[in-house]
Amino acid sequence: MLFNSIEFLLFFPIVTVLYFLLPHRFRWFHLLAASCIFYMCFIPIYIFILFFTIIIDYIAGIMIENAAGKRRKLFLVMSIIANVGVLSFFKYCNFFIDNIDFFFHLVNAGTRFPLLNIILPIGLSFHTFQAMSYTIEVYRGNQKAERHFGIYALYVMFYPQLVAGPIERPQNLLHQFHEKHSFDYDNAVFGLRLILWGMIKKVVIADRLSPVVDSFYNNPYNNSGIGLAIATILFAFQIFCDFSGYSDIAIGAARVMGFKLMTNFNKPYHSRSVSEFWKRWHISLSTWFKDYLYISLGGNRVSVPRMYFNLFFVFLISGFWHGANWTFLIWGALHGFYLIFALYTREGRKKLNYFLGLPKIHWINNFINVTTTFVLVAFAWLFFRAKNVKEAFYIVESIFKIPSELLQIYQTKKIAFLNLPSLFNTILPCFGLVLFLEIVHVIQIKYDLNENFNKKPTLVRWLLYYSGITAIYFFGVYTKHQFIYFQF
Repeated sequence: MLFNSIEFLLFFPIVTVLYFLLPHRFRWFHLLAASCIFYMCFIPIYIFILFFTIIIDYIAGIMIENAAGKRRKLFLVMSIIANVGVLSFFKYCNFFIDNIDFFFHLVNAGTRFPLLNIILPIGLSFHTFQAMSYTIEVYRGNQKAERHFGIYALYVMFYPQLVAGPIERPQNLLHQFHEKHSFDYDNAVFGLRLILWGMIKKVVIADRLSPVVDSFYNNPYNNSGIGLAIATILFAFQIFCDFSGYSDIAIGAARVMGFKLMTNFNKPYHSRSVSEFWKRWHISLSTWFKDYLYISLGGNRVSVPRMYFNLFFVFLISGFWHGANWTFLIWGALHGFYLIFALYTREGRKKLNYFLGLPKIHWINNFINVTTTFVLVAFAWLFFRAKNVKEAFYIVESIFKIPSELLQIYQTKKIAFLNLPSLFNTILPCFGLVLFLEIVHVIQIKYDLNENFNKKPTLVRWLLYYSGITAIYFFGVYTKHQFIYFQF
């Protein structure tokens, strides 16, 4: 079931109202049943994959807590193997088959391996990582094993964040399912506002940018470097609005019922470095990799070369987590390289900045840093969006030819050869939406919007609510665009 669907418009209020009407002892079952229905709206039979991993991790948690010494680690490893095994089979099996087949083709072995006819279960990476965080935290002694099977199943399957996060930790979420939540007006208002803003980001901004981006990326060979650069910039905002829009709706839907999920985005394109970007983008995943992989590898408590390796390896795995395609591996590798290069050149860049006097001119320094970070991140998004490596490198080559295109425009005074869609009907409105988004973000930096909103007169608040609903109704896209991160 998609958040941007009529079905969810009916599902959400019914589930929420029944949640508050039911006695507390029945609420877990109500939410678990609703979450099953929500998930089964995609491919019903795949619910059994979820049940399999839930049973494995539920038993593993209890066994880990009751065991001692090496047996604790054994049960943890068995649980991780089960989770990673399921994820690998559905997500990466065909990737490895395809690459093995390509290798045999290179050596003229003549062997052909048929691809498996399987569909990736929606949101598999998200609930797999959430389940793994539970067993790891039990092993580390930070979380008691959950004895109530239904509550543990709900921890994995809680419908708002089931298919695209945030990837919660058991310390934050599990205890909330045991607590009794009474209806709270402030929670409901905050949650509904967040849902409204998330819907605006998804159906008004992201889904409006989508066809323009698709028109360039679906056929890059017939488009100019300038056009592909524009599409890459727009995709950076499309994927942000799409994914953060989902997170806002998920967090808002949970908050209406009294549950508090972690913040997943914090204006990432205002970051002044790639390192800061990853503290603001998909926070639940970046902290997951930091806590469970980077620190386990030694983090920054090792030699400098080993620390560089740890960083690069973590981002390589992060890229592979996003998709079984070499483009995602390159995307992850690029971010790993960015961070290593930033660390390696840190002292030199500091000296250069002081020599140029940039620290004394804060706004210029910030502008340069934010712009540079965005360009680096957007360049990496290019590989994330491209269908394959060949097209990705063609797009890179085309973008590097932009100076010659600009020279041709200057000489001929014509832009028709750029093969851009109608500038006024498509591209300029898209940048108008991006400008609107950034104006809201600037306001959010200066003011606590929720607190200031509550101080506004009732008439002003409701006018803003109706304006948001009107924008969704008249400017939203209703072709049921699936959220981009559902494929992961």
